[in-house]
Amino acid sequence: MTIAGEGAAPVAVVVLAHNEERRIARCLATLPLSDAGYAIHVVVNGSRDRTAAIVAQIAGQHKNLTLHDWPEPGKARSWNRIILDTLPPGLRAVVLVDGDAEVAAGSIPALLAAFDAHPEAQLASAPPLNGRRADHYRRLMARSHGVFGDLYALRGSFVDAMRASGVRLPVDLVGDDGLVGALAKTDLGPLLQWCEERVRPVMGAGFRCEPFAPLDMSSWRMQHGRMINYAVRHFQDRIITHILRNEGPHGLPERLASLYPAHLSGFKPRGGIWSWFDRRALARMKAAATRGV
Repeated sequence: MTIAGEGAAPVAVVVLAHNEERRIARCLATLPLSDAGYAIHVVVNGSRDRTAAIVAQIAGQHKNLTLHDWPEPGKARSWNRIILDTLPPGLRAVVLVDGDAEVAAGSIPALLAAFDAHPEAQLASAPPLNGRRADHYRRLMARSHGVFGDLYALRGSFVDAMRASGVRLPVDLVGDDGLVGALAKTDLGPLLQWCEERVRPVMGAGFRCEPFAPLDMSSWRMQHGRMINYAVRHFQDRIITHILRNEGPHGLPERLASLYPAHLSGFKPRGGIWSWFDRRALARMKAAATRGV
C-alpha cells in the first residue's frame, strides 16, 4: 500500500522503518516536511506495530510525504525496491535515514553541499552525535571514510548508474551501509577501482539515536539481537569481499544464503566478547543454508 504526496522534487529523502512506533514521529519531525524541494518517502517494511498508522497521519498533513507500507520485511529488500524500482531518475541526490534516527539541524543541506564541493564523491556520510563511543566513531569515520546506515546521501547520478547496471543489494544482507559504501568507493566496479574519496564524511552533519539503557531489560534484549546481527554482518562482509575481488559487483547474488555452503566451513568464531555472538550468527547462517533461504 502506498499513500502518496504530490509533485516532484530534486532531492528524495527515504526513511526505512521497521517496528519504530516509539521513534518514527520524532524522526520525521527532524526532516524538511514543509520544504517543497524535498520528496520524503517513508518505507514501513514488515512492521507489526503502529508505525504505518503514525506515518499515515503525518502524511495527511504534508503534501511532500509519501508512505509506502509494504508487508515484506528486510531492509536490503526495501532499499532495492524504493531506491532502484520506485524513485524517478534524474534526482540531484537521495538521502537515506533510519526510522529510529533524529537528524541534526542543517545535516541534509551539509550532505548535499559535500557533492557540490567534491565532484568525485558518490556518497556523503554523517556521523553519530550521541552515545558512549560517538567521539571514537567520528574519528574512525573521518579516517576510514566510513558510512553509518542511519544517515547518508547518494549522488543522484550514482543511483541512476546503479539502476542501469542491474546491481542490487542481496535481499538477506544485514545492513546496507557497508556494501553501499563499497559500491560507491569502487564506482560500481571491481575492488581495483577502490577510491576512498568517493565517500565523503561530513562532520557538519549528524544524527542521534536512542542510546543503550543499562537499567532497561528491553534495551539489553535489543542489544543482544543487534550484536548477533553485527556478527552475521561480519561473516557476510567476508563473502562480499570475496565476490567483489573475484567477480565484481555483478557477482552479487539475490541471496547471500545461496553462497553460505561454500563459505561456512572456513568461518570460525572470533575470540573475546565476539565468541558467543559469532557462534549464534554461524548457527543462524547454517540454518538459512539448510532451508535454502
